[in-house]
Amino acid sequence: MVARPARLTPPLECVRLFDADAQLDGIIAIHSTALGPGAGGCRFWSYPDMDDALDDALRLAEGMSYKNALAGLPFGGAKAVLRRPEGDFDRAALFRAFGRAVEALGGLYVTAEDVGTTVADMQEIAGVTRHVAGLPPAEGRAGGDPSPWTARGVFESMRVAAGHVFDRDLGALTVAVQGTGNVGADLCRRLAEAGAQLIIADPNPARRDRLQHILGARVVDVADIAAVDADIFAPCALGGALTDASVDAMKARLVCGAANNQLAAPDVAARMLERGITYVPDYVANAGGIISVSAEYLGEDEEHVAARVGAIAPRVATLLERAAREKRSPALVADEMAEEVIANAGREAA
Repeated sequence: MVARPARLTPPLECVRLFDADAQLDGIIAIHSTALGPGAGGCRFWSYPDMDDALDDALRLAEGMSYKNALAGLPFGGAKAVLRRPEGDFDRAALFRAFGRAVEALGGLYVTAEDVGTTVADMQEIAGVTRHVAGLPPAEGRAGGDPSPWTARGVFESMRVAAGHVFDRDLGALTVAVQGTGNVGADLCRRLAEAGAQLIIADPNPARRDRLQHILGARVVDVADIAAVDADIFAPCALGGALTDASVDAMKARLVCGAANNQLAAPDVAARMLERGITYVPDYVANAGGIISVSAEYLGEDEEHVAARVGAIAPRVATLLERAAREKRSPALVADEMAEEVIANAGREAA
C-alpha cells in the first residue's frame, strides 16, 4: 500500500467488520456526509493486515468525497475494504454478512462494486439491505456493471486532455495502459477504435495476452510500463502508480487513467508539474462508475447517467485551463474545487 496523502482528513466514522463464521474481515470508512449519504464501492483484496486495509479505506473514502462533490452528486464519500480470506470460503455468506453490516448503518453508507467485487456479490448484499447499487438494471432504469461508464469518462477526459497538451487527436498518439481489468480493457478498446497505438501491462497473462491478440497492442512488463516511450500514461490498476521514481523515468507528457489514488504522495503532483507532465486527477476523470451507481440508487435512467458522464470531459478542460493559467498542478486546483463544493454544502446545512 502507498503512503497516506497529507491532505487526508479524519473520517466521520470507521466501522470495523468482523464475522468469524462468514470469514468477514474489513472496515467501512465514512469520510463525509455533507452532501448526502457516504457512497463508495466495496473493495475485496488480499490485504496482508488490517493496518493496510485501514489505510486503503481511509484514502479511498476521502477520494470518494472529492469525486462525488465534483461530479455534482448528492452523496458524501465512503468506502468499504474487505480482506479476502485465504483458501476456500463461502463467498455468498461473506457478502451477506457484509450486507448486514451495511444495513446496520441505516443508510449512512451506500455500497457498490469495486476492485474484486461483482454484480453477483451486490445481489447477495441486496438480499439483506437496500443500500446497495451495481445490480442488474430494471427496465428503463440505470444499473448493472458501472465499469463501462468509468471507461467512457476516462476516454473522453483523455481525448480532451490530449487536445490541451498535444493539440492532436488520440489517433496520432501512443498510450501506455497499466492494468487491463474491466475498466482498463474497455478503455483500451475505445483507444484502439480511435486509432491510438497501445502499450499494455498487466500481471494477469491471460487477460493481457487476449487483449494483445484482439487489439494488436504491444506488451511490456508491469515494472516497465510507466517508463515506456509513450505520449500518455494511463494507470488503470491499483493506486500508488505515480511515485517520484516513476515520474522521473516517465517519457509521457500526459497522465490520465482510471485507477483511484494514483499519487503515492501529494508532492508527486508537484514533481509532474516541474517535469512538464500534465496530470488529470483520477477522481475527476474516473467518476463515471459512481455516477452510474448513484443514478441506479436514486431510481434514475441511463439518460441521466449519460448526461452526467458527458459533463466530465468539459470539467477536465476547465480544470486544465485554470491550472495552466495559474501555473499550478491540476491536482491542487481540483482539490480546491471539490473542497469548495463540500464547504458550501456545510454552510447551507447550517
